[in-house]
Amino acid sequence: MPADPVLAGITDEAAADLSGQLSALDALGWKTIELRSVDKEAIADLTDERFDTIAATLSDKGVRVVCLASRIGSWSRPISTDFRHDLAELDVLARRARAIGTRYLRIMSYPHDGLSEPRWRAEVIARIAALAERAERHGVTLLHENCSGWAGTKAERMLELLDEVASPALKFLFDTGNGVAHGYDGFDLLADIASHVEHVHVKDADERGFTLPGQGAARVADCVKLLRANGYQGAWSVEPHLAIKPHEKGVLAPNAMSTFVAAGRAMAGLVQ
Repeated sequence: MPADPVLAGITDEAAADLSGQLSALDALGWKTIELRSVDKEAIADLTDERFDTIAATLSDKGVRVVCLASRIGSWSRPISTDFRHDLAELDVLARRARAIGTRYLRIMSYPHDGLSEPRWRAEVIARIAALAERAERHGVTLLHENCSGWAGTKAERMLELLDEVASPALKFLFDTGNGVAHGYDGFDLLADIASHVEHVHVKDADERGFTLPGQGAARVADCVKLLRANGYQGAWSVEPHLAIKPHEKGVLAPNAMSTFVAAGRAMAGLVQ
């Protein structure tokens, strides 16, 4: 019998505070979380004391952390951003990942901010190679997401990045709904990269915006089948984008908890 799927969630889309985030997991009956922020602070920005308290609470609740979602190379850090910010974040998150029992850190590959394509490509590869070398020394793995950046929307660039960096500390994170949101065919991209995917975010969307998983145009069920056909055994982490507009720092909608739980249940129905 195949093992039960590992169901997780980026729970800051259910509540800002840790208590609320854990309540969302409790409502779903899950014991796995992906951490991005607590009390609206990125995990890398928390004080050591605050992070230690969070880690202890999760341990006491029997909740396992599957990934830390960083800002490295993301929409908030285009290629013009001082690289030292990403190196510093990697050092903090690698230490915290080891302490909390995960090896995965989510990254992206830098919006271009006006650079020509050749310069953009060269700088992205150089930065991610340096990050991967550092990650390998730290004993963590970087997961490049199909989102913002040079290699975010094209499978050939993702595979080129993997070949150029040539590090065991660089793998892929596939987000089921980003293709619809960013204007490319996510299922077709997945067909080319599936064997390199080590973590999955689940969301769905159509021309009107984000939807519950399975109700949009992202072919989530087909993505699940394709990943499994390629031997995927990692976690499925729901990131519904239903309670707050992506890339904005606004307040969560009043129904954030209920929509997150609904999205989690919809995801579970697709992967179980």
